[in-house]
Amino acid sequence: MANKKLKLLYLARYLREETDERHPRTVQDMIAYLERQGISAERKSIYDDLELLELYGMDVQAVRGKTYGYFLGEREFQLPELKLLIDVVQASPFLTQSKSMELIAKLEQLTSRPNARQLRRQVYVMDRVRTHNEKLYYAIDGLNTAINDDRKVTFRYFDWTPDGGKAYRRGGTPYETNPVALCVDKHYYLVAYDPAIQDYRHYRVDRMESLTVTDTPRDPLPEQFDLGKYVKTIFDMYNGRTETVQLRFDRALINVVMDRFGADAHIRPDGDRIAVTAPVLHFTAGCSSSAVRPSFLRPTMCAVISPNTAGRHWIDIAAMMHRTVDHNFVIANRSRPSGRL
Repeated sequence: MANKKLKLLYLARYLREETDERHPRTVQDMIAYLERQGISAERKSIYDDLELLELYGMDVQAVRGKTYGYFLGEREFQLPELKLLIDVVQASPFLTQSKSMELIAKLEQLTSRPNARQLRRQVYVMDRVRTHNEKLYYAIDGLNTAINDDRKVTFRYFDWTPDGGKAYRRGGTPYETNPVALCVDKHYYLVAYDPAIQDYRHYRVDRMESLTVTDTPRDPLPEQFDLGKYVKTIFDMYNGRTETVQLRFDRALINVVMDRFGADAHIRPDGDRIAVTAPVLHFTAGCSSSAVRPSFLRPTMCAVISPNTAGRHWIDIAAMMHRTVDHNFVIANRSRPSGRL
């Protein structure tokens, strides 16, 4: 026999888990639920308990009509908000598939079971490139702790090898650094201050191992550090320089152009094409070998018009379509013969 002092807690759980606007429950339903928990209850005591829960702050709503019932109205998260959060989790490449499903299950607990089933029918964890590091979730927690507590961290840092192995930098010797901020591109990055060079560095969190929050206080950080500017101009792992360029695109790419350049660009008609003037990150040929022009993109669909120092290079449209950070960029993949696009 359960302790009757728990009745109010069980009733609050029942309202959270089993009711919503489309699924009200009667007092008799609540009495039956409490009996399954080993607690006897009368109708009058249920009415009194519902009033107490309402006084406590729960949005207990009554439905009057052929069937008299109750449901929990306002919650910490409404259904559209939970759907938005679940979409973000589904689309996050820095989460493994198992961690994505685990987080989605926790988000579903923030609404009623009927609503959770509705959300579950919409869940599809995309088959995209995802991190291999199952411990990423805990590394992020450790880094947040270090930043909030002004402590240094140590970790081993690696690169992937062609056979799927790990090549540790510095021969596996741990890095020690001063964490400043965590930023999200398609991946999580740690921005850290390195007093040896009196400048900032960034590290991919999913390529860290053996992360430890130390007891050593963080070194004093320079004042007036602009994190937003750092992310915009240096954060990208390809490290290009920013310059304003003039581009010309086939009109069929107008949606791609608007998505990629947005308010930062001046876009205007140019005959049967569109001309774009925009600040971009320009990459040197040293990075160009990794840029692949998609097979659907004809040579006449895009070109760099100026400055002359940029040359007439291909625009990596595939990257422009899929990157999520606010970096507009050109990859100097290959040159094309002179002449108007």
